[in-house]
Amino acid sequence: MLTVVEAHGWRVPGQDLHGGTLDLDALNRIPDDEMRSDIGVSRAAYHDVQKLESFHALPHHPNLLAFYRGLFGQEALVHPRHIARMITAHRVMVPTPQHQDFPLIQGSANTWTCWFPLGDCPRSMGSLTVLRASHKEGYIPIRRTRGAGNIAVQLCRGAKVWVEGDFEEGDVLTFPCFTVHRALRQQHREQIRLSMDVRYQPVSEAVEQKSLLPHCTLAWEEIYANWESDNLKYYWDASAPKLSPWDATLLQPARRIC
Repeated sequence: MLTVVEAHGWRVPGQDLHGGTLDLDALNRIPDDEMRSDIGVSRAAYHDVQKLESFHALPHHPNLLAFYRGLFGQEALVHPRHIARMITAHRVMVPTPQHQDFPLIQGSANTWTCWFPLGDCPRSMGSLTVLRASHKEGYIPIRRTRGAGNIAVQLCRGAKVWVEGDFEEGDVLTFPCFTVHRALRQQHREQIRLSMDVRYQPVSEAVEQKSLLPHCTLAWEEIYANWESDNLKYYWDASAPKLSPWDATLLQPARRIC
């Protein structure tokens, strides 16, 4: 991903391969209407990331597949709709608000999110925090807000324990799709925070159609155009997944009775 950042002229020259220091003046020359404010960079740059074969291969790492196979007691279906978060200090950016993933992805209620940073990510870089035991609440009504997903859950008053920590390269945070979570504020304006959101579910359960589409306006054939291998192209077709309908009411604001 840093090669994409550099290609678009936002990375300060002279860094090693892992350096993520940004040229903020160059970054803020991106017009607001060209930004993916849920991602952190322009639409054009995000398209370039989505075209990376390595970006789509990483969620199929044998260690991840083995973990979810053990968790589900059967083979896991990896949703191909992978999301990159490239959090920057562009003026349109706000931290991801408190939310559940289920109303945004739907399909199987046994879908799990896998979040991992691509490099060390202390809390000051804007790592994730989760609300302890919130997955036991089931679906929580939402309200509209700014930030990735444009929704936030309504939390009742009372004791809330947010669990957070510093992450190192190779760490993984995974949780059920009803878990309430949010991003901490990125406190290093000159640094980019890179991470991935990946979803896994039992292969025998239904998936919502949009989870099989790219997380951008590109078609799969455009994404696959320069790949060296065909192994992961349309890999989900081999599982012949059952499809479930989209429920638009889950994204309609509603009052929560506490």
